Amino acid sequence: MDDEHVSETTQTPQTLPLIPLDGVVIFPYTVVTVPLNEEVEAAAHAAMKENQLALVVAYRRDAPFDAPLALRVHRVGVVARIEQIGRLPNGVTGMVVRGLVRAELLEQTQEHPYPRFRYVERHDRFERTEELEQLMTEVHAAIDAVLELRPGIPQEIRNFVRSINDPGHLADNTGYSPDYTFEERQDLLETFDVIERLRKVLAFYRKQLALMDIQARIRQEVQDAAARQQREFYLRQQLRAIQKELGEDDKEADELAELREKLEAANLTPAARKEAERELHRLSRMNSASPEYQMVRTYLEWMAELPWNKTTGAPIDIAYTRQVLDEDHYGLHKIKERILEYLAVRQRRQMLADEHERVREPILAFVGPPGVGKTSLGQSIARALGRQFARMSLGGVRDEAELRGFRRTYIGSQPGRLIQELRRAGTSDPVILLDEIDKLGHDYRGDPAAALLEVLDPEQNDTFTDHYLNVPFDLSKVLFIATANTMDTVPPALRDRMEVIELSGYTEDEKVHIAQRHLIPKQLRANGLRPEEVVFEEEALRVIINDYTREAGVRNLERQIGAVLRKVTRRIVEEGNAETIAPVIIDGAFVRSALGRPRFFNEAKERIDQPGVATGLVWTPAGGDIVFVEASVVEGNRELRLTGQLGDVMRESAEAALTYVRSRAHTLGIDPRFFDTHAVHIHVPGGAVPKDGPSAGITMATALASAATGRLVRDDVAMTGEITLRGRVLPVGGIKEKVLGAHRAGIRTIILPRRNEVDLDDLPPDVREALTFVPVETLDEVLAAALLPHPAATISNLFGTTPQGGTVSEGTPRTEVTTSSRV
Repeated sequence: MDDEHVSETTQTPQTLPLIPLDGVVIFPYTVVTVPLNEEVEAAAHAAMKENQLALVVAYRRDAPFDAPLALRVHRVGVVARIEQIGRLPNGVTGMVVRGLVRAELLEQTQEHPYPRFRYVERHDRFERTEELEQLMTEVHAAIDAVLELRPGIPQEIRNFVRSINDPGHLADNTGYSPDYTFEERQDLLETFDVIERLRKVLAFYRKQLALMDIQARIRQEVQDAAARQQREFYLRQQLRAIQKELGEDDKEADELAELREKLEAANLTPAARKEAERELHRLSRMNSASPEYQMVRTYLEWMAELPWNKTTGAPIDIAYTRQVLDEDHYGLHKIKERILEYLAVRQRRQMLADEHERVREPILAFVGPPGVGKTSLGQSIARALGRQFARMSLGGVRDEAELRGFRRTYIGSQPGRLIQELRRAGTSDPVILLDEIDKLGHDYRGDPAAALLEVLDPEQNDTFTDHYLNVPFDLSKVLFIATANTMDTVPPALRDRMEVIELSGYTEDEKVHIAQRHLIPKQLRANGLRPEEVVFEEEALRVIINDYTREAGVRNLERQIGAVLRKVTRRIVEEGNAETIAPVIIDGAFVRSALGRPRFFNEAKERIDQPGVATGLVWTPAGGDIVFVEASVVEGNRELRLTGQLGDVMRESAEAALTYVRSRAHTLGIDPRFFDTHAVHIHVPGGAVPKDGPSAGITMATALASAATGRLVRDDVAMTGEITLRGRVLPVGGIKEKVLGAHRAGIRTIILPRRNEVDLDDLPPDVREALTFVPVETLDEVLAAALLPHPAATISNLFGTTPQGGTVSEGTPRTEVTTSSRV
């Protein structure tokens, strides 16, 4: 043999008849029977007459049908000996051929009556090396492993493959595997290199082996699952037979009968009854050990326990409702009147409604600072109406399914919180409080606020469909009450479905009465004290309200009262017998010793001690308050610097205020060139808190005018209002909260826009009597009411020399102004 394993030829080209086959590849060393058509039958007979030899090649599948024959056949085939031509069992003419050697076509030498081609033979040439022997061993092992896994393969075939010792013969004999595609067979035939041909065979059989392993594993898993199901079925049948012998066979039937009775007693709607009967029919045909049995049963139990048509509400009694509201809440007169009006309208609508007309419940929304009684108002309404009360906290809810429920396709699915609260209430007309509706979130799981649109729409909520129940449930009988600290974060579509009732903060006197009537008795019980053991003086309450709390509601007040009473409890326990101890008197001194140093101070009167200080009013979600703005004027360029985390609107107000003061410099007694040679820096303390809104306009203008003229701002005056470049004062919002905050801070005079006078009607009478209100239309009126008379020092003294005759060095701040306001 040759030293090389690359197939080459030294033979001169010869010619033989060409027999093209469609979809059939003939390999050397093999005997194959193939059918013949009329096109190639002539070439087969010609070959039989010559020397029984012919070229056998396969048609190309990608060649056009009308192309020349040389382009429609592959360039590599075999020289084959035609052993026999005759009729096959199906009646078609066929021939038996034996592949001898690979042949590479050169050119066509004859076309009629049959094609002839010139060719060269491609013999296998190789050298037996250790690598070749190892490769043959691996190929034998791979083929044997595949044949072992393939069912129905005779042992003779496996023995035949093991006996093949020629590498080319071994590779070519695998070409007839049914797993080869036509393209893979032709590629194997065209691989002249014996080692490369063996590598392709090895890769092919390893892929087949991996595929057959996966198929065998899947087949085994399917068989195991089927066997397990058959075993479980057989065991269940045995269990049922045993239960029947023990008399336990009727237990499942009893459970179904009990469930059917519950469904009949639930007074379901027609749609719900139809769905329940369908599921109950399914349940009766299921095996109790099936997982789906428990899912269907849980669903039917939910259907049976829901209050489809059960109501508990008593007839509306306006007098009794007023009594309940007065017992539970002090003050809030306008809010109570609004609630009574709402209930009176609802009562009349029920009386006048046609029996077929559905009475729709409007949606109330209580909006106000924390601790002013929004939640307790809902509880009082439920008590006055004789209805059950349920509270749903919506703060941080981000998944729509928490409200609408989870579909039954999921494991552990359940109805949404609305349906759960209705089942817990046991009635279809409870009062449901949607708490913190302004703090709803949303993410990729959906928008809960969008789900509430249907719930809170009186025209739609009578057909609310929970994803779990998948049948309509009537929510129109439910009285929904929403609470929020602000409506700014509530989507407009949701806000449009609610009737907003705003709650403001309490005055000092209201807090005193609330503490005496509600908070102190509650904290006495919470801290283990009897009423006769403690005397809580009014002075002590006012000290707590003014020095230790600064809020619109009463939550911190209750917390501080509890802290004081804990000191009392400890004293009584340490001193021994409580029966012989005199009542503990809680006065202002006792409060200060118990709570420590005061936490809040009257900043308005302490800090306005130099020119340029003005006090503004601010609105926050927690209620109204006062705030300051500080300004420094130094020699420099015409710069206006604003700090304190001010928003864009507030910055624009500062620029408008500065422009107005400059335009009125002559009237105010300011050198017109003063602002050309000085820089103004306005700062609002509390830099960690963002501030914005237009209502700080007149406060900033007053502060700038005070700084430039050297005139002090009255320390008992606070102001709010938007300004224009013409000096007009425009109305702003939140007047009630701002005035109450100023009243708590010790302010006695309020400057406000004249068009906001109508908002003063919302104030408590005692607050209106304690304060002086100055309605204004122009900034000139503001300055006239807020600024004190001019000091002895002149403007030249203020910015050139001091009243004592000394000079002020360049760059030293002349005055400092503090103002603040937010809307």
